[in-house]
Amino acid sequence: MTPFIFFGTDEFAVKVLAELKSQNLVPEQIMTTEGKGSRRGESLISPVETWAKENQVLFSYDLKSGNYDLFIVASYGKILTKEILALPKHGTLNIHPSILPKYRGATPLQSAILNGDTETGVSIMLLDEEMDHGQILISKTYPLTPKTSFVLLRNELARLGAQALIEILPDYLAGEIKPTEQNHSAATYTKKITKGLGQLNLADSPELNDRKIRALNPNPGTYFVDENSKRVKVLAAHIEEGKLIFDRIVPEGRKEMTWESYLRGLTK
Repeated sequence: MTPFIFFGTDEFAVKVLAELKSQNLVPEQIMTTEGKGSRRGESLISPVETWAKENQVLFSYDLKSGNYDLFIVASYGKILTKEILALPKHGTLNIHPSILPKYRGATPLQSAILNGDTETGVSIMLLDEEMDHGQILISKTYPLTPKTSFVLLRNELARLGAQALIEILPDYLAGEIKPTEQNHSAATYTKKITKGLGQLNLADSPELNDRKIRALNPNPGTYFVDENSKRVKVLAAHIEEGKLIFDRIVPEGRKEMTWESYLRGLTK
């Protein structure tokens, strides 16, 4: 296997790395981003940096100049410059969790759930200087159901993306795959997920609020404001007979509990 450098930062990238390792594809080096801020006096580190340390893979925040064969990118969080993209002999492949050109940008997983799509997937593309603009090597579809959550979708598409990469990599390196240009006129772009989007209006349709709960947990999370002007975080819910039923919640200032426990407390 041609040696490769892996660029990634979050849990999606960790799941990709784990699937690649299960097939004996371990990068010679990992590029990740530095954690921002601190928690209890300790510097935050990315999930990928944690994975690299646990698996004894060399990692860095800055790429040094040199001769490289292949770069693989999955949810890195930074734009690679023209100079970096020109380094690897076999180019840079990106695992993107949508069927491009739909859902370019940083939030394709959440967008697919929020929009009530019945299908999404992954695309392996040749990275270029524009956002999610490169030529496609392969796409794989994945069905969405009314129960698909962000975490489930993230994990499944990371696994599917890694498997798609493994499938095409030998032919790609042998020059036997012809990349396909995207239909750029059909491109759609995702929006930034803000905390405000997580507020539930209980007068909205059960389906809309259910999609929000599934798409926006654990981050930034969803909540509603009760009659006492207190926030109630909603961790899980489901639709039953056309009604939105809360399952797990966290009332402001209290611990996680079931909806039934919360209602019993209100009647005491």
